[in-house]
Amino acid sequence: MRVLILAAGLGKRMKSKYPKVVHKILGKPMINWVIDLGKRFGEVGVVVGHKAEIVKGYLPMDVRTYLQEHQLGTGHAVMCAREFIDENDDVLILYGDVPLLKSETIEKLNEIHKSRNADVTVLSFIADDPTGYGRIIRQDGRIRIVEHKDASESEKEIKEVNSGIYIFKGNFLLANLDRLNNNNAQGEYYLTDLVGLAQNAEALILDDPIQVSGVNDRIQLAQLESIAKERILNQLMLSGVTIVDPQSTFISPDVVIGMDTVIHPFTIIEGKTTIGEDCEIGPYTRIIDSEIGNKVKVMRSEIEGVKIENNVSVGPFARLREGTVLRENVKIGNFVETKKSIIGKNSKAQHLTYLGDATVGEDVNVGAGTITCNYDGYKKYPTHIKDKAFIGSNSSLVAPVTIGSGAIVGAGSVITEDVPDDSLALGRARQTIKEGWAKQKREAMENADNKK
Repeated sequence: MRVLILAAGLGKRMKSKYPKVVHKILGKPMINWVIDLGKRFGEVGVVVGHKAEIVKGYLPMDVRTYLQEHQLGTGHAVMCAREFIDENDDVLILYGDVPLLKSETIEKLNEIHKSRNADVTVLSFIADDPTGYGRIIRQDGRIRIVEHKDASESEKEIKEVNSGIYIFKGNFLLANLDRLNNNNAQGEYYLTDLVGLAQNAEALILDDPIQVSGVNDRIQLAQLESIAKERILNQLMLSGVTIVDPQSTFISPDVVIGMDTVIHPFTIIEGKTTIGEDCEIGPYTRIIDSEIGNKVKVMRSEIEGVKIENNVSVGPFARLREGTVLRENVKIGNFVETKKSIIGKNSKAQHLTYLGDATVGEDVNVGAGTITCNYDGYKKYPTHIKDKAFIGSNSSLVAPVTIGSGAIVGAGSVITEDVPDDSLALGRARQTIKEGWAKQKREAMENADNKK
């Protein structure tokens, strides 16, 4: 099967400078929800139009694109992708702003399409208020679709309506696309007209219409996000994950979480994140595109593009940036920031520290207030801290620099040169004490005030 996604619309009601299909649900653009569904069934093509280059920027490299310069209806959109259609393969039509369709629904639709050797199979549903939808007309054993604006008064009473989702035989589609015309109330080429041209058209009535709900404005976007969130959290809870407060928890569709992990309130987990078993995540935590092992604890922290191995603790109030790797049993504490740094087993940075472009060995203690000075305004430089080194509080390590194995950096030091193994490094200014100076200063200030 080939999957053609129509995503060329203007989306005027979104009131946005961005194409409608790139607006996100749970951190994932709607178009990517649909592409991921389509890839389960075959090769994917996307018809783009309004601000096409922006949409293309969200598409995977293996997705083919076709330009619809003027939005002249769904039939015209498919015409623009004619070269994508193979006469020997079925074509599934999906929409870039309909993100909640389930794969099992497509499977049922395809089963009917195959078993009945249909030219086209339509996914329909029963609408309490069918206003605006194309009506499914069943007559003399055949099916056709009439758009709302073209329907007679009696046809408008019909409540079975078209979802816009179809499976076509490729040869039927190629043979009949040029038979479409725009002699209708909207002056557009309707894909629905092909259903009436088919000798053998079938329809599957969907019992869960929310699956085919589209997004036209930001209210509908929020409504679908709420539904998607509930689906995802329910699935995770049924698989053995504890979600303490589903109302305040947001988890993207591509996230994988292991058994007996607990997600605390006000936690957001996005992108292609994996979290192992027996973890404790949150509260007030955001994790994006990261890999987290087993028995990891993260509290009140921000994590993006990070790999964390087993038995690590993070937070509160830590910020782990892209390229960070935390090996087993690492402890990262409050107000610690890391970026492009590897922290070795059993090492810890518990307080008020910045580690950038650093490689930290095993069993290293990084004291409070330590900074790796990795940027000179032009280039970034690495810092290497070897196994069992001890970095005293309030130290500045001016990169490029290496701290040797077992070395000690005295508190308050500025280190600009490499420190050999097992050495003590001190980089402080000499302390000077002037006894009685403070008292004399106070007396001088008091005398000056008295003379005023």
